[in-house]
Amino acid sequence: MAEESWHEARLIPTSGINGADEQERRATSALLAVVSAVREFGRTLVKPLGAPAGTIETYIEVPFLLGEKKLYPDGLIRVSRGARSWTALVEVKTGSNALQVEQLENYLDIAKEQGYDAVLTISNEIPAVAGQHPTKVDKRKLRKVALHHLSWTQVLTEAVMQKEFRGVADPDQAWILGELIRYLEHSRSGALEFDDMGETWVAVRDAVAAGTLRPTDKGVADVVARFDALLRFASLRLGRQLGTEVVPVLTRKEQADPTLRAQALTTTLCQSGQLTGAIRIPDTVGQLVVTADLRASRVTCHVDVDAPREGRPTTRVNWVMRQLKAAPDSVRVETFASHARGSSAAELLGAVRQDPAILVVDPAREIRSFRLALTAGMGTKRGRGRGSFIDSVLDATDTFYAEVLQYLKAWSAAPPKLREPGPTPPDAEPTTPQSLSSTEYSSQDGTEPVDAPPAASADGGAESSGQPAEALGHPSQDDAEARPEETLAHAASEQY
Repeated sequence: MAEESWHEARLIPTSGINGADEQERRATSALLAVVSAVREFGRTLVKPLGAPAGTIETYIEVPFLLGEKKLYPDGLIRVSRGARSWTALVEVKTGSNALQVEQLENYLDIAKEQGYDAVLTISNEIPAVAGQHPTKVDKRKLRKVALHHLSWTQVLTEAVMQKEFRGVADPDQAWILGELIRYLEHSRSGALEFDDMGETWVAVRDAVAAGTLRPTDKGVADVVARFDALLRFASLRLGRQLGTEVVPVLTRKEQADPTLRAQALTTTLCQSGQLTGAIRIPDTVGQLVVTADLRASRVTCHVDVDAPREGRPTTRVNWVMRQLKAAPDSVRVETFASHARGSSAAELLGAVRQDPAILVVDPAREIRSFRLALTAGMGTKRGRGRGSFIDSVLDATDTFYAEVLQYLKAWSAAPPKLREPGPTPPDAEPTTPQSLSSTEYSSQDGTEPVDAPPAASADGGAESSGQPAEALGHPSQDDAEARPEETLAHAASEQY
């Protein structure tokens, strides 16, 4: 049999997984083992949870008694540094299994009794806002014990970024982390990507198209939350490819109170039929704004770019055009003028390439900024695959960054240049004696034209006056020959 059909031995095999329980147990054991074995990766996961920098120990299915019940959390993480230790219980779900409120509250009670610091949950559920838990529990149980959540997408993203971009010092540990990545990327591992807009997606979508959606309708809150979760998934996915932290953009008020973001998105969806959000990518010129128009069935990605602060309007248009050489002709370019409401002009990139002046409506008005947008068709299905809403948003985001955003750079003024003194004609005669010339360069040198000396007439007098040279304060030729010393002294006093 040909060697091409042989299967390479893996540290964490995906074969032999029978049922959800086996899938969950294997994923938990594989993850916790790598957390304790690969120092850099383990520190990356537990540091945001409040754990100190120290030795990490991990265990699975640790038994505890809660009253008369014997409970088995999926895992336990302990970090020790000197006399200090930090301990967290771990609950893991794979596939489409959701976290259970009763189970989490039991683990919070156990952690409180044992004096542990936190309960960590890992599942395929992606919260709409980073730091927010997808399961609502009794807040009174969180007074002594913290509750944290990681999605499998976030775990995979951190693993890829640590191995491929941040680096692992030990080659063997790097190989172990690579085996975990291969396992989590396999479809049978149960670590799934975001793949469902929810069971109420179709009803909400149809109500938007009909113009009958109201904020109190059933399913609106779920669709809004899943759209924000999709933006977070798109950020993690793009960050994994770029090797940097990509996050959704939220205001300070929205970060403090996530319900404000949900209310604003609900209002926009009911009034205009749009779901919108922004993604921040480090070192880019602006935020990548994603807008899904459910009425028009279109997905638009755009970025706002500040125009140069100098130059004519056409020069500013050419500045942004030079950065769009790889962009498709279908990119829409809008200009925004100072002291004007809305965009001043909007044209497709193909037309602007032929005539940049079509974006200059009024040459007297200064162009303040540009908006570059790319629109694509929107899928309508709730799941993944061809024609799905999720894939259309992900494809639009990736395409816009690859073809437009990654090539844009912010404008910066050129630094001022030192002035150089003008050249001196080789046949020019000095206007002052060599012994009286200044050797220091002045900031005023060369800034004003030097008045030409009056031309001499044929008889030796000044051309602008009929008076002899003596009357103008200059010695005559006879006097200069008779008293050369006095002539030089008089010339010197004239210079001062």
